Amino acid sequence: METRSAKRKKLLHQKAQAAAASSTPNNPVQIQDRISDLPDDILHQILSFLPIQSVARTGVVSRRWRNVWHSFPNLDFTNGANAIANTMSPFVRKPKMSGMERSCFHRVSDYVDQIIGLLEKHSGVLSVLKIRFVTSFSGLNSLIRGAVRHHVQELDVEVSTFDYFNFPRCVLNCETLRVFRLKSFYPGFRLPPVEIMKQGFRALCTLSLSGPFLRDQPSVLDLFTDSSFPSLKNLNLDACSGLKNLRIKCPCLEDLSIDGCHHMQYLEISVRKLQRLRVTRSFAHTSVTRVKIDAPMLASILWSGNIVTDESVLRNLTSLRKARVEFFIRQGYQNPEKIKSALNFLSGISHCHQYLTLDSQCIDVLSRTNRFAGNSFSPFHKLGSLELFMAGFHKQNIPGMAKIVKNSPNIHTFIITIRGPRYPEERLRNVDDLSETWSFEEEMKYWESQTQCFESLAHRLKAVKIYGFVEYALELSFVKFMLKHGKVLRQVFLHNSSVSSKQMPMLVRENFRSQILCFSKASPNVSIVFQ
Repeated sequence: METRSAKRKKLLHQKAQAAAASSTPNNPVQIQDRISDLPDDILHQILSFLPIQSVARTGVVSRRWRNVWHSFPNLDFTNGANAIANTMSPFVRKPKMSGMERSCFHRVSDYVDQIIGLLEKHSGVLSVLKIRFVTSFSGLNSLIRGAVRHHVQELDVEVSTFDYFNFPRCVLNCETLRVFRLKSFYPGFRLPPVEIMKQGFRALCTLSLSGPFLRDQPSVLDLFTDSSFPSLKNLNLDACSGLKNLRIKCPCLEDLSIDGCHHMQYLEISVRKLQRLRVTRSFAHTSVTRVKIDAPMLASILWSGNIVTDESVLRNLTSLRKARVEFFIRQGYQNPEKIKSALNFLSGISHCHQYLTLDSQCIDVLSRTNRFAGNSFSPFHKLGSLELFMAGFHKQNIPGMAKIVKNSPNIHTFIITIRGPRYPEERLRNVDDLSETWSFEEEMKYWESQTQCFESLAHRLKAVKIYGFVEYALELSFVKFMLKHGKVLRQVFLHNSSVSSKQMPMLVRENFRSQILCFSKASPNVSIVFQ
């Protein structure tokens, strides 16, 4: 019996034979190319799903497709150039190159020349140009000038050069440019004078500068002002070498990111429309440092890997929903001013009403405040969820945890992630240890001494989650304490650490879990979940 597939193939074969029979030299069968007849906009949209190398190959099909390629608006050369750029980046640091290295550099130069040639032939508007390569300043300048001539809207440049290069000024007055990203892998670039920068970028919405060399102008206080960058909504400053003083006041700014500015001493942010702020790995530790933030519409803040400044003034953060803070004080720099500044920072974000995350180093700072009488911070009255990252679970950092819990009286979810070193002598090795020391008298007395700090949670806390849980006496006694006092608890979630799962036999672990299930519970609806 003939299948459907066989019938279909047979029918197609018969049609092909009939077409060939009707074709004559004087009257050939016309095969219509419907794809080539599509408008350029539709062809560009179809080609945008292909790698740039595949799009370029369509230019050899016919004159029609060559025109499509030469008018293609989205030129992304980052994928094809990655291998060459990554290969050449280490060589730009060398005063002399070997023969093989020079050959590789010539290949990169040819690649850049091809892109420059393509821009010269390009027709129409250039929506996007993304490039990543090793080149000279003249090659970079030629590429950017070509993009500006074609009214580029988004320009993304990642480059390594043999020496510091000057910021390409031709982009400053490009009226069509909406997005500009410039990243120098090595060694960096110099910005134009502030007066010149302020006059340009009138239509720019996104600006990202990575690797600027600012030792000649370490104070950038008058660049991002009320009158400059009138359309700027997103600003990213990364690895700004030599930057010491920075003030941000752009009126339309919504997203601000600052990373790796290790020399910074003064940061002032006063933007009414700012919604997202990220400041990471910044501030000098050998100088007096200050930070001032005034952002009434700020919704989220990430403050990670930063040294505690000598002065912290955060005002009007009344719209804050999410905050993550990971600051630290270097050994030997712990003094009342630093502690007060850290507490002032926490007071500044006390309006956070959705989710607060504090890193282990913040907990350590809070644990040390007992040595400095009179220091406190404003409570988080509106906070719903609190997450603490703790380096181990021991009595040295419990005071810091107790302080933040006491100042968060209305949280409904309490999350603890333990990722620090463990103390083997504190662990209950087997079920016999468990039965003998099940009361955890010493540990339970300690937790009962902290009842005042946790008292407000008894009638509000609904979920406790512990990640990295290990069967240590202090952790087990904490679970027992929370179950004993949590009157409205609905869930206690215990996620075992990978170390615990590997070292403890399954039978012993199950015995531990069955004993935990037998803890007395203040809430009749609470469930204990193990994972």
